Amino acid sequence: MRRLMNPRVIGITLGVLILMVGSALVLKVPLPAIVLPAEPIMCIGGELASGAHGLHCESGFPFTNSMAATLVADLTIFLLFYFALRNMQLIPSGLQNAVEAVIEWFYALVEDIAGKENAPTFFPLVMTIFVFALVANWWELVPGMDAFGWIVKSHGEHGWGVKSLLGVYTLTREHGEYTLVPWLRTATTDLNVTIAMALISVTYVQIAGVRFQGWKYFKKFIRPGYMSGGVFGTALDVFVGILELISELARIVSFSFRLFGNIFAGTVLLFVMPYLIPLFVPLPFYGLEVFVGLIQAFVFAVLTLVFIVMAIISHGDHGEHA
Repeated sequence: MRRLMNPRVIGITLGVLILMVGSALVLKVPLPAIVLPAEPIMCIGGELASGAHGLHCESGFPFTNSMAATLVADLTIFLLFYFALRNMQLIPSGLQNAVEAVIEWFYALVEDIAGKENAPTFFPLVMTIFVFALVANWWELVPGMDAFGWIVKSHGEHGWGVKSLLGVYTLTREHGEYTLVPWLRTATTDLNVTIAMALISVTYVQIAGVRFQGWKYFKKFIRPGYMSGGVFGTALDVFVGILELISELARIVSFSFRLFGNIFAGTVLLFVMPYLIPLFVPLPFYGLEVFVGLIQAFVFAVLTLVFIVMAIISHGDHGEHA
């Protein structure tokens, strides 16, 4: 307590508080506006045009900023492993050591869940999901994300505004209102990306089930002869099979919305906190988002692995697997 009452500590604390309050009064950070859909930044085989609802493609295929961020995440992964493994040493150090440590830790985890005999089969997919989701999530923390793009004149009564590093705001000039459509948007803040990842995960679960059990894997959906008891037993079989099918489809929703919701909410949080108090206060939230990005990537990958293991084990084999 005496240390807290030290004049130097009190002076530093008051100075930080003054800077925090002063930053909220002096540094006028724009109030962000939330844009759910990914915005097109170019049209493949067509022309990009602006309208009442922002940019759109009059013809051709729209290439969105989340697609660009997905390619950036892929390139980041490629460069990471390229520089880590281009000069491999028997005794690793530096980046090679860090990458190998992560791979070895994750492979051991896959062995614990799926077993040593199945780990080589499932590890590539699960590790790929983890690495991609992690890199894509962490790109939201890179300075300049959502800060650069096409400046277009908005139309209609409801203009978009101009997107800065901290969010979206409307800028009124003598010649009208303008908006900036960012070239990059965190890939996992686009529901299309997370749904695509969920579809890959759930589809592979079905493929693994058929590969290890054969066509009898689909008995859990049809469930012929699982129950006995005449009409009641048959009806119960059909009902349970429908529940199994619904649970499989529900995984797509839970996978996609869990990842999308957490990362999108984190991005909004990083936009809003500087609006409230620009200095110091946003820093802990950056640390929080590092943790959230890691946890969400880990959960997505591990749940995929758990569902695969559940699919390859038949109903009569639960007691035989470690």
